[in-house]
Amino acid sequence: MFRSFTFRESQRRRHIGPGNSLSLEIKKKMPDSCVAWGCKNRRTTLTKSRGITFHKFPKGKALRKQWEIALRRKGFSVSDSSVLCSEHFREQDLDRTGQTVRVRDGAKPSVFNFPAHLQRPVSTRKTRTSRRAEESLSVDCSLQLQETKPLPNVDHSYALPADPTGLKARLSEALARVESLERDMRNVKKREQRAKNIVLALLQDLSGKNLIDEELEHKLNFYSGKIKIL
Repeated sequence: MFRSFTFRESQRRRHIGPGNSLSLEIKKKMPDSCVAWGCKNRRTTLTKSRGITFHKFPKGKALRKQWEIALRRKGFSVSDSSVLCSEHFREQDLDRTGQTVRVRDGAKPSVFNFPAHLQRPVSTRKTRTSRRAEESLSVDCSLQLQETKPLPNVDHSYALPADPTGLKARLSEALARVESLERDMRNVKKREQRAKNIVLALLQDLSGKNLIDEELEHKLNFYSGKIKIL
């Protein structure tokens, strides 16, 4: 019975023991793989030669949760052995000054190649300061446009409108004004001529009555040569 027990125990240990140790050995030999969506980087000699490093998730719950959210893997829960490769971090998020590359405190993974259904627009939260800066920038830009935009000099009558209809209207108005001035000028000249004719007639009448003096005679000679009696 002792031998039988020893044989069965030996068979049981041979069946169970080596299998378990082999499973543990396989697990130990499996390289770390990046858990990011679609990333196939693994901790190998090739990735090491390319400068790719692998980083565990932070222990802090808040930052760890932010890393998980950044992955956008629904139903996925990270473990203590889960890692992300350095290709999912910006260069400024990595500290390469020491012998070991590490993720800077507070940094989060932000470089991913998501498919279309996982991509979403990033909405930036506007603070009161950012809104004031935008308003100030908008005012400055509008002021610069007002300063640089050439404006017509509306103080002068020759300031022309930009549209063709306005130009035609201004042209018609200007032509009408010219015609009006020409009519006024002709009327003034006629009135002037009539006044000079009256003066000449009076001087001639005074001369015929010998009532003209030297000054009036001079004026008579002047108007006789300059005025055409109508």
